[in-house]
Amino acid sequence: MERGISIGEGALWVLAWFGVMIFYTLLDVAVWRRIAPRHARLLNLISVALCMGGFLLLLKAKGRFQPDLAYGVTLQGMLLAAGCAAALYFLLDRFLDPLFEGILPGSEERYQETLRSLREAPVSSFLQVCILAPFMEELLMRGFLLGGLTGSCGKVTALVLSSAAFALLHFNMVQTLSALICGVVLGLLYIRTGSVACCITAHAGYNMISYFTMIFPLFKKP
Repeated sequence: MERGISIGEGALWVLAWFGVMIFYTLLDVAVWRRIAPRHARLLNLISVALCMGGFLLLLKAKGRFQPDLAYGVTLQGMLLAAGCAAALYFLLDRFLDPLFEGILPGSEERYQETLRSLREAPVSSFLQVCILAPFMEELLMRGFLLGGLTGSCGKVTALVLSSAAFALLHFNMVQTLSALICGVVLGLLYIRTGSVACCITAHAGYNMISYFTMIFPLFKKP
């Protein structure tokens, strides 16, 4: 499913994806919102999807990653993934995030601005946050980086490095601290099941729970 990679090679690919993220963010701010403000959300969603697909195709073309979403999928693994999604919600959203928010109030303000932006376009934000992001991040961070580094560095080092890289891709400090813990949990799930599909399921499930809790008043956190 994945081929062994060095730390340097893994870092270069992660940096490359970071550059792609900056590109489609700037494209949204500098182009879509200016020339087509009424359709900017849709255009941004399409841009993000195309960038993700192009990056994965480039990884595949370079022979560095051959994803097989059916590999390792079992009923037990999927049940474990569902359990991880629920556990992450209670551990992060209900317990740790409020602590981080109290320590970093400025970061929390920016986070709330992000939430307001998501509420303005619930459909496109749902597709990006709960579908596209988990799919891309798990293929890259767990399937490619964790799986690839395990052969050259061992499971523990690969888990630490992939979790740190996953955290650094989240720009907000509150999200970064939570993402580090999330990355460890998802990494352990990948090591346990060998299935990137289980990791996608857990990540998407957690994001969906968080999304509905934060976006819709009926499910809002107390």
